[in-house]
Amino acid sequence: MKIESPWLHQLGGLLGTAAVRWWMGTLDYKVAYYDRAIDPVFPECRGQKIYIFWHEYILCPFYLRGHCNMAMLLSRHRDAEILSYAARHMGFDFVRGSTNRGGVAALRQLLAKSRSMHLTITPDGPRGPRRQLAPGCVYLASKLELPLVVMGYGFDRPWRVRNAWDRFAIPRPHSRARAIPSAEIFVPPNLDREGLEYFRVKIERLLNRLTTAAERWAESGARCPEQENVERRGAPLGAKGIPPAQLT
Repeated sequence: MKIESPWLHQLGGLLGTAAVRWWMGTLDYKVAYYDRAIDPVFPECRGQKIYIFWHEYILCPFYLRGHCNMAMLLSRHRDAEILSYAARHMGFDFVRGSTNRGGVAALRQLLAKSRSMHLTITPDGPRGPRRQLAPGCVYLASKLELPLVVMGYGFDRPWRVRNAWDRFAIPRPHSRARAIPSAEIFVPPNLDREGLEYFRVKIERLLNRLTTAAERWAESGARCPEQENVERRGAPLGAKGIPPAQLT
């Protein structure tokens, strides 16, 4: 049965917010930074950015980064109605729509929001395929000339929603949650179709790599292997000042 009542959507958003705050509040969180300045919770973070992460891990930033001057792109599908109310309660602004399906209005709203706010997008949402990056976020970064920040998240052996297209991750209470964000990735302006595809593939690989590393870190509880790579090699590929072609 589909919920049509706006009042029930609001109630669902309020109850969902309370559940997320209680459930996610039991977890042990750690982050391996390449550069702390990408995180809006720190005063050294300057300028607007576009944060991307896989849809299945939306609970992590949803809980951790409310009230950080972020606008979230949410689907126009009915399933996102309750999420839009919850997002407001959690301290997010939001835009309803898509960057690649009838998304002219959404792009205009994102452009307006980007003048004063960070943007956050799940680039495989709202319907997948799972962990395949749609070109919308790359196009947006090129169009707005804003850096992308790739966010790899992982939970310690989470429960999975088996019939969900993204195998949505629900962390076990009192388990570990880990995050590995990239440095800023600067996409050239005015990319053509070939350029968009080139960066789409490279950024998809990076997001999958960081997500897999965060999952392994969460499961093992050991030292983050990606952090050791940073200490050995210096700044990660894709950081400011490193040629974008070196994204791997």
